[in-house]
Amino acid sequence: MAESDPRKRTGRRPLLRGLAAAVLAAGLLVAGTAPGYGTGATPPSPTAPGLQFTPLTAAVLTKPTPFQATDGRTHLSYELLVTNALSSSSSVRLDRVEVRDARDHRVIGSLSGQALADAANPVGDPLPGADATSPAPPGPTPTVIEGSQQWIIWIDLALDRGQRAPEVLEHHLSGAIVTPSGSSDFEETVQITPTGRRAPLNLSAPVRPGTWYSSESCCGNTHHRRGLAPINGRFYVPQRFAIDWYKVGEEGQTWEGDPTRLSSYLSYRQPVVASAAGRVVQVQDGLPDQTPPVTPPVPPIEDTVGNHVTVEVEPGRYLLYAHLKPGSLKVREGDRVETGQVLGLIGNSGNSTTPHLHFQVMTTPEFFPTDSPPFTFRKFRVVGQVEPRIWDDNIGLQPTGVLPITPSPNAGPHRAKYPLDREVLEF
Repeated sequence: MAESDPRKRTGRRPLLRGLAAAVLAAGLLVAGTAPGYGTGATPPSPTAPGLQFTPLTAAVLTKPTPFQATDGRTHLSYELLVTNALSSSSSVRLDRVEVRDARDHRVIGSLSGQALADAANPVGDPLPGADATSPAPPGPTPTVIEGSQQWIIWIDLALDRGQRAPEVLEHHLSGAIVTPSGSSDFEETVQITPTGRRAPLNLSAPVRPGTWYSSESCCGNTHHRRGLAPINGRFYVPQRFAIDWYKVGEEGQTWEGDPTRLSSYLSYRQPVVASAAGRVVQVQDGLPDQTPPVTPPVPPIEDTVGNHVTVEVEPGRYLLYAHLKPGSLKVREGDRVETGQVLGLIGNSGNSTTPHLHFQVMTTPEFFPTDSPPFTFRKFRVVGQVEPRIWDDNIGLQPTGVLPITPSPNAGPHRAKYPLDREVLEF
């Protein structure tokens, strides 16, 4: 998959000339720019090697941190926020996004064509499909970013088995600038980003032993993974690696009887236990359980995760246990808890449609705003998977409460791994 450096293939000076001309035509160069710059003339002063005008700017929203998943591969899951810096009359056709090892420019992953279209969307226009039980419809191709528009590219790299994640990443973007007078190809290398060196927390289960459905976990088009949130003037993906846990019965059921009754759900009133020892830093109780299976109105931001417990387990690492049953919480702020200690019972409070445990690692005591780093569980066994997207808002709307569980390619015991989306496992 590795390719040679495109600067060596195309030559730097022709690229600069073409790009400078294109951005000049698009109105990006400001008044006072020395005439002739970018058209072969010598700049009036020395410039840093590789200096060029870039029609796209880019930023990451987190430090990409490698983690091991149940497919046996090392994953890097993060976001690239891309802005078309040209005027509104000039668009950028983005043909390819390459993620490279910044040390030797070796390509470790790329997106193009339909794969890029399915992984990119304007920040105010989320990708379709997360609310559906069937796969999302394909995104439009080619991927065109209009002038002055900002897009997000959802990057999920799965490295080959045994391949180490680079210490520093760089992102190579290529395509064409399209103006009323024509188009001009461009290439740019942007956003050189160190990867996280802090190992993911390796945790015990947040629930009692049994069979559980891991819904909305990484790394596809889910509300958690692709939940871009504008909070206090900044973008966050605060639930990137969160998992919703549902208890599964012997027949594969998550509910039985009347789905409008909380007591019909096997998860309801199941104990929630500490995944690691630590200090309780936040407790919220007293919010009522929502009535399933109709999605409730969006609550105030401070009530989003409902009744919950937050435990600090390391400096800058907090565990969130959310949507708990009112009156069931067993701890108070300041308490020390040990691994396996009961914190409360699963409920349906906050922004929840059907009873489940929302669990994640956070970088702050508050759930908004926060960052969501990856984590793993010490040991569990994958016993199956669910192909259709069945999640909080539609699990109670199914014809029956029985999940369509099929064999999983990741079946078997796992240690220090992260469960992938829609796996059914035994703790």
